Amino acid sequence: MKISVIISTYNRPHYLRKVLCGYMSQTFREFEVVVADDGSSGETASVVDESARASDIRVIHVWHPDEGFRLAMIRNRAVARSSGEYLIFTDDDCIPAPRFVLDHYRYSEEGFFLQGHRVLIGEGASGGFDHGSTAPAKLFALMLRGEVGNFLNSLRPPLPWIRKGESLRGIRGCNMSLFRRDFLAVNGFNEDFEGWGREDSDLVARLYKFGIRRKDVKFRACCFHLHHAMFDRERLERNTALLRQAVEGDHYWCRNGVDKYLDGRA
Repeated sequence: MKISVIISTYNRPHYLRKVLCGYMSQTFREFEVVVADDGSSGETASVVDESARASDIRVIHVWHPDEGFRLAMIRNRAVARSSGEYLIFTDDDCIPAPRFVLDHYRYSEEGFFLQGHRVLIGEGASGGFDHGSTAPAKLFALMLRGEVGNFLNSLRPPLPWIRKGESLRGIRGCNMSLFRRDFLAVNGFNEDFEGWGREDSDLVARLYKFGIRRKDVKFRACCFHLHHAMFDRERLERNTALLRQAVEGDHYWCRNGVDKYLDGRA
């Protein structure tokens, strides 16, 4: 099964370089990386090109002009350029654990999307944190300094903790995966969502209506979230209203979705 990792980014080349290094260092190598660039300046393109030249892993850069926060749109564009049967969504502030891709692959299951979890790296530690900082001893030392949240998510006991259901609580688009055919069946992300927030929950609400359930996996598929300033949330109320429509409606297909990029019209 071919896997595509979709990494959304916007003008954080220093963090993106760390994240890409994390993927270039994965124990499992059978995947491609698609950088979904929401209008960054040229420095981001240089970072992506640097990673593409330095690794045997295929790296694709998908960019559109900066016209505000259009995460749903750039993720759809990235999926259209990808070739994987299985899609892993993440962000430019999330460094993957060494077996991140392998865990998503191993715990993928027909009829489910997978929700992974994250460890929060504090402001003081984020600048120097990279894929080499994820060893338990280093994380524990940072936790003692108050620079790590959700430390338990980084542990790997013999068996993971798995729960299945249909909740919207704790949906994180920065660590989520699903089969490409299920993503296309609901027409991907709804591009009516602009500005920060709720586009990932909207996708999940429509997946539930299509018959896909949630599979939470803890102690596997962990990523390490680097600290940054909060996004502008001026459109959150509007996006919350759009999500409510999706939850209360009876349709799983969104009209303003990924299909427009699949048939050559955009």
